[in-house]
Amino acid sequence: MKPIAIVADSGIRGVKMKKPWFSEQLQAGLDYNLEICILASGSRGNAVYVSGGSTSILIDAGLSGIEIERRLNSKGLHPEDLDAILVSHEHTDHIQGVGVLSRRFNLPVFISSKTEKAAVSQLGNVRVIKNFECGSPFMINDLSIHPFSISHDAEDPSGFTVNQNGTKIGIATDLGIATSMVKEHLKGCSLLILEANHDEDMLINGPYPWPIKQRIKSRTGHLSNEASKNLLKQVQHDRLKYVILAHLSETNNTPQKALSEVGRAMSHCNTQLDVATQDECGALLRLK
Repeated sequence: MKPIAIVADSGIRGVKMKKPWFSEQLQAGLDYNLEICILASGSRGNAVYVSGGSTSILIDAGLSGIEIERRLNSKGLHPEDLDAILVSHEHTDHIQGVGVLSRRFNLPVFISSKTEKAAVSQLGNVRVIKNFECGSPFMINDLSIHPFSISHDAEDPSGFTVNQNGTKIGIATDLGIATSMVKEHLKGCSLLILEANHDEDMLINGPYPWPIKQRIKSRTGHLSNEASKNLLKQVQHDRLKYVILAHLSETNNTPQKALSEVGRAMSHCNTQLDVATQDECGALLRLK
């Protein structure tokens, strides 16, 4: 399916989209196609910065607006340079700062219609909202976005791939199972952000009430370290450069357990495996 283009002359009022000719000139001077930084990952807030050089977006904004600005600035990035916010689902740890950042920096919010309805009270007054449908790709300037359905206890949750000039990244967090559709979308990525929420033994023997344990383990809950390992086995390839494990539980997992378990799937020595954290930004990664 051909992506739906949303560019400078789209007629969307209040949206400052960069001109295509400017995008092409700027991109020609860069030594990378995509730049990625996980600003936060976990049950207390999630946000990912993605840029193609001329177009920069946030995927989710689950921290306060002030904290997201602080974390962007800590990496030499500026919220004034953002072009849009992309929302995966309506849970607070993914949308807390969406409304305030949209209003403060005049950013359009890309969100599915069902998620918008579920999130309206948390978003507040957002000037420009653009609805997407899972399965239908679209463009934000020169970034090609392909949302795909995932299994989670939200109205219309989505994972994403982002592609520019043949460089593709995939994001799949907050999902109870990795369906065939998820695996298909994540193939061919240079970078993957995959959920590794819990160690199964730590969850079962941990302090959570049994109903919460059942929810986490369910088909609409969160991927375990073992499930993330099995997913990675099926989508890794020779050109996969980075795998970042995300949304780790602070109660039912440790970075060491996640890295050890998921690392067993790694058969390509050129792929770097890392963990995203809740309280600190990750590295600013550039993909050619």
